[in-house]
Amino acid sequence: MAKKDYHVVPHGNGWAVKREGAKRASSTHRTQADAIQQGKQLAQNSQSDLVIHRPNGQIRDSDSYGNDPLPPKDKKH
Repeated sequence: MAKKDYHVVPHGNGWAVKREGAKRASSTHRTQADAIQQGKQLAQNSQSDLVIHRPNGQIRDSDSYGNDPLPPKDKKH
């Protein structure tokens, strides 16, 4: 089975966490921070990536929670 990432995306007046390819959101939140927190938990549990979008849909950031053979060299976390 292919790995499916989670995305934090704008949703109505709030934010949603959606799994890649899913029709419905996994969860909805009033703030982006709450959506990111929930998205991190889901991505960690499934060992996938979390992609965070800006209000205009552009990608803002991403984090990998899987077994990456070539981990990034950044030290943000």
